Amino acid sequence: MAASSPLAELHRDAGAGLEAHFGVLLPTQFDDLVAEHRLARESAALIDTNFRAVLSLAGQDRVRYLNAVMTSNVRDLAPGQGNVGLLLNAQGHILAELETLALENQLILLGHEMVREQTAATLDKFIIMDDATLTDETAETGTLAIEGPETPAIVRELTGVDVLALPVRGHVAATLKVAGVVIPCRVIHHSLFGFPGAEFLVGRDALIALWPALAAAVRAHGGAPIGYRALNALRLEAGIAWFGSDFDQRQIPQEAAIEATHISFTKGCYTGQEIVERVRSRGHVNRRLAGMRFGSAAPPEPDTKLLARGGEGSGAEVGNVTSAAFSPLLGRPIGLGYVRREHSALGTILQCGETTAEMIELPLPGALPTALPPVPVSATPPALT
Repeated sequence: MAASSPLAELHRDAGAGLEAHFGVLLPTQFDDLVAEHRLARESAALIDTNFRAVLSLAGQDRVRYLNAVMTSNVRDLAPGQGNVGLLLNAQGHILAELETLALENQLILLGHEMVREQTAATLDKFIIMDDATLTDETAETGTLAIEGPETPAIVRELTGVDVLALPVRGHVAATLKVAGVVIPCRVIHHSLFGFPGAEFLVGRDALIALWPALAAAVRAHGGAPIGYRALNALRLEAGIAWFGSDFDQRQIPQEAAIEATHISFTKGCYTGQEIVERVRSRGHVNRRLAGMRFGSAAPPEPDTKLLARGGEGSGAEVGNVTSAAFSPLLGRPIGLGYVRREHSALGTILQCGETTAEMIELPLPGALPTALPPVPVSATPPALT
């Protein structure tokens, strides 16, 4: 059963339906999908990101320990820096996607509620002789995000922080001054769909007061809250895969096309490294996450099979859809899915239920801002082909 966002009642009062995303009931839509999509790209979007699991790792061995179990280079993070990596099993399969934020005396790990208990249990299991203490702080912590071209100005007004001066996933302690209330927070330079973005890590008890205050600040700049239907379209246009939708324990990193963003190939040993290195030396995987556009007006359902068309192998199953949504930029549905290597060339057309799926490159042209370099988030390879 999905958990509920702490803001669920506020969202219902605003007329937004709730659907499960990452194991949490989150707002589906506040306004028209196309309108929310446009506001996010032209001004700013406020997003309820309370799907996050928040774990803390303290103790003198915290860095050495986490570096030995994660694919990312935790060892070289300075306080105020962060990165994203994977927790793998010994077979190289993806157990969790975790963002690591380095502080002076602890590491903060941002994961997903749907695998929170399993993630904490896996991490805790390997702490044996290490001076490291893992704490689950999810119940006491909340997160909200603002993203879009007006975000730097909004964040500067609310906190005094120049978010673009921080490195990607860089973070700093600050105070949010909204509606006459001062709320301690941590501001993270973060993006969910490739535009300038910030995420606020706050005490969970502050969320009810903070959401309407941030909504007012965003509206003052021409933006608005958006739901996950618009967010799903925005992130697919940007070629960003989601853990739990597009990759999970069934895949290894190279199949999910996230090796460029989630793996350090110079850091040394970690759990699952042998498999990752073996695949790298082989040079390819048999199937890989790819971008596609669909011939129908409605997006296909996840897990819809992809079948070869024409030729000797016509009708053979060669992949499956993982995510799909209507793209306002393209004016038709697009998505992600796994496709066998021999059928993944750009322009290849596959059968997808009653419609077709054409292999395309993501991000879509125009999906990312041109004034700033794209911000790598979640699973953002240079291109999904």
